[in-house]
Amino acid sequence: MDLGLKGKAALVTGASRGIGNRIALALAAEGAHLCICARNEEGLTQAAEEMKGLGAEVEAVVADVTTPDGGERVIEAVRERFGGLDVLINNVGGSAWTPFVEISDEEWERVMGMSFFSAVRMSRGAIPLMEERAGGSIVNISAIFGREIGGPVSYNAAKAALISLTANLAQEAAQKNIRVNSVAPGSILFPGGSWERRQKADPEGIQAFVEAQIPFARFGKPEEVADVVVFLASGRASWVTGACLNVDGGQSRSNI
Repeated sequence: MDLGLKGKAALVTGASRGIGNRIALALAAEGAHLCICARNEEGLTQAAEEMKGLGAEVEAVVADVTTPDGGERVIEAVRERFGGLDVLINNVGGSAWTPFVEISDEEWERVMGMSFFSAVRMSRGAIPLMEERAGGSIVNISAIFGREIGGPVSYNAAKAALISLTANLAQEAAQKNIRVNSVAPGSILFPGGSWERRQKADPEGIQAFVEAQIPFARFGKPEEVADVVVFLASGRASWVTGACLNVDGGQSRSNI
């Protein structure tokens, strides 16, 4: 299936590893031009070379998009390199396992900055660029714990807010021919990720978790999330907006 992404300009945040990296690689394989960003220069440079190897034009920006300055620099880099933007993937996120009564205001701000406000800032900067091209697509990477209880409370709250932002922004952005969707991954295993760290620390406990909580009895792969994201970003999903799609192998227990 031709997704119609060849020559489109796509921006992926947090693209040096994990889910964001696989999304960017999948977009590159579809012929999209890419702007990628991350805080880790070495990892970002390596990722950019992989994407160039697939024939993509790539602009790599070392930036922290949880800060206003970092987000603005990335948006400006997209404008300068590609003259506009067609696709935005808000992938940056993070969590902290702290009991509620011990979470400081600073930690709340840090988690919300990673998992919510980064998407707010990047979308605010991207929408005018998409308007100049008469439309576009935004995909926010949330989590199944944005749809049901579980996980760290601050992370859960941030990801729930991201899903709400997606649904509400989709209504407004439709007037500008811009679609806005979110994807809710379940437990995804990749090198350097949190599940790999937990697996190494407690292999038997993690295996028991997987068998009890995930019907397919295995972790998901970042490529499996990427395939869904790239479809949503493409014109093939032209009548899908305001949606949140689980990519979790049946792990979620929510009815909605």
